[in-house]
Amino acid sequence: MSSSQAPAVPPRTPPPMMGRGRPMGGQPMEKSMDFRGSSRRVLRMLRPERPIVVVALLVGLVSVALTVLGPKLLGHATDLIFSGVIGAQLPAGLTKAQAVAQLRQQGNGTVADLIASMDVVPGQGIDFHAVATVLLGVLAIYAAASLLSFAQAQIATRVVQRVVYRMREQVEEKLARLPLSYFDKQQRGEVLSRATNDIDNIQQTMQQTISQIVTSVLTIVGVLVMMLLISPLLALVALVTVPLSVLVATRVGKRAQPQFIKQWSTTGKLNAHIEEMYTGHSLVKVFGRQRESAELFREQNDRLFESSFRAQFISGIIQPAMMFIGNINYVLVAVVGGLRVAAGGLSIGDVQAFVQYSRQFSQPLTQVASMANLVQSGVASAERVFELLDADEQRPDPEARLLPAQVRGQVEFEDVSFRYEEDRPLIEDLSLSVRPGQTVAIVGPTGAGKTTLVNLLMRFYDVRSGRITLDGVDVAEMSREELRAQIGMVLQDTWLFGGTIAENIAYGAEGVPHDRIVEAARATHVDRFVRTLPDGYDTVIDDEGSNVSVGEKQLITIARAFLAEPAILVLDEATSSVDTRTEVLIQHAMASLRSGRTSFVIAHRLSTIRDADVILVMESGRIVEQGDHESLLARGGAYSRLYSAQFAEPAAQPD
Repeated sequence: MSSSQAPAVPPRTPPPMMGRGRPMGGQPMEKSMDFRGSSRRVLRMLRPERPIVVVALLVGLVSVALTVLGPKLLGHATDLIFSGVIGAQLPAGLTKAQAVAQLRQQGNGTVADLIASMDVVPGQGIDFHAVATVLLGVLAIYAAASLLSFAQAQIATRVVQRVVYRMREQVEEKLARLPLSYFDKQQRGEVLSRATNDIDNIQQTMQQTISQIVTSVLTIVGVLVMMLLISPLLALVALVTVPLSVLVATRVGKRAQPQFIKQWSTTGKLNAHIEEMYTGHSLVKVFGRQRESAELFREQNDRLFESSFRAQFISGIIQPAMMFIGNINYVLVAVVGGLRVAAGGLSIGDVQAFVQYSRQFSQPLTQVASMANLVQSGVASAERVFELLDADEQRPDPEARLLPAQVRGQVEFEDVSFRYEEDRPLIEDLSLSVRPGQTVAIVGPTGAGKTTLVNLLMRFYDVRSGRITLDGVDVAEMSREELRAQIGMVLQDTWLFGGTIAENIAYGAEGVPHDRIVEAARATHVDRFVRTLPDGYDTVIDDEGSNVSVGEKQLITIARAFLAEPAILVLDEATSSVDTRTEVLIQHAMASLRSGRTSFVIAHRLSTIRDADVILVMESGRIVEQGDHESLLARGGAYSRLYSAQFAEPAAQPD
């Protein structure tokens, strides 16, 4: 079982430099990709929730219908009151027709037209019972509409949470399927920002807009129907300003969208910088780079402020512009409605209801337009998440996976070629044969391809040509999980997880009894310092391992590999962080650990690999020499030069 501290091991050979139109860290250039396509893709994520969405739509439809009915009933109450006031002022005993004729004879034709359009009984005052009945009905309608609106909001919240839950799952699964090369080209903080900040922004956008947009659209439709029923002429007047509203929202939205793209891209860069400075804060202080770090932070923060301000400022124009257009609509409706009442074409109650409807009609338009900044911000984040989800994945494992009947550790490299970048060759036509149980040391200058060789064995990268076999089976025909389960790894860059020391040792072999953990700790000299701690193996360490020394962290990772009992062992400068005395102790532990296992040891300190069965000397991706320590020294070649340079006098200068 693999005891590596992470699913992927960064190559010691530097990855290709970022360039060709891409900023540092391999982040995409700040450009709007496809607003409409991304919006549709977000909506497609709602498909699994269609039954619940249909229920929410039905609940919202009933709620809006009740809300839209309210102004019409209130207009009827106004008509009852106004009719009662006018009726009380007319002589009792007359019919409405007689009262109207009398007013015309007196020259009050306008008043006569008004009364003719009303349900007036001369001499009869306000029917308070009828008015109270209508008002109680309106109260009940509005109460029911509020309850249904609350229910719709709760359903929408459930839908959004489930959609975002699935999105987080997709991102997590995608990260596991991405090749190591993707992470070589991306800053860690940038990836984290997409997986956290951008998804949170999508959730907030959907939470605040989905229910509101549905309600607003239904309200617009319902109010428009009621306005047409009351007065087609006034409805036409109310619709005059709609094209202007759409034009304003569209024009402003197009200007705001690129700024939202830039805002969230800059947020990712800023998070990447903060993560790097926090992780490496000791180095920043040691090398006195606090001022430069703070200056870079200020630059990124200023860019974020500028892009955020522009995005919010531009999109913020929409709401006041829509309110201004809505007020123009209100004035037009009031003037034309007043003229219609004076002409007897409408009752005062109908005009009152229509004025309310005109407000209800313009309000959702304003709300939808004002939500443009939220929608644009959410879509900008969605584009960044979709870019991650659409990234090229590592080649899938074969369907008919093979596995050696018994893993003995026979490893063969057959004419293997690999390069990180097409125009920069690294390993060309490399062949190597390792027998079971052999210890193979790999040495050479930085960038020679030592760690790359091991990464190819573990399929962190796939070879360009040739093949690598394990006990005669091509590793490309094996699943990565099964292959890596046979390999244990101890790296120069240690990594501990938040938890106890015992849990960290047992990470590669979960479920093992405590006595086996202690046995592995004793074999790797972890037990000697653990017993000095107050809580022993139950001592909790954080994920940075700040409460244990660098050497002690290295010992814990070695104990982790020891407990996993892999068939193949990879040691990448595993003793580089410990003192000389501890190194000697670890060498004895490693000798026991390597017993009966095929081992690959990457080393810069040549004193640690003298007893290796085979020493490979690599330069520029090629094996230039191989043999044991004594034979390579006697040959006087590249290994001899490395050995002599390492143990030469301090005053000696390298070639």
